[in-house]
Amino acid sequence: MTAAIYIAAAFAEIAGCFAFWAWLKLDRSPLWLIPGMLSLVAFAYLLTLVEVEAAGRAYATYGGVYIAASLA
Repeated sequence: MTAAIYIAAAFAEIAGCFAFWAWLKLDRSPLWLIPGMLSLVAFAYLLTLVEVEAAGRAYATYGGVYIAASLA
């Protein structure tokens, strides 16, 4: 379950950041900010689902998942 949370969080963060980047750099509509903000909220929420006892290892693992998701 934890791996699924990390994967979902990575894609939510990438989607949120891309929406803001597209708005600023590609002159997209400001409406792109709505799904961008929702994606970043989903990202933050998903990371709260990881057990607190493993928080240090959780963020290190998430970093690896984020890099892999970015490359994909």
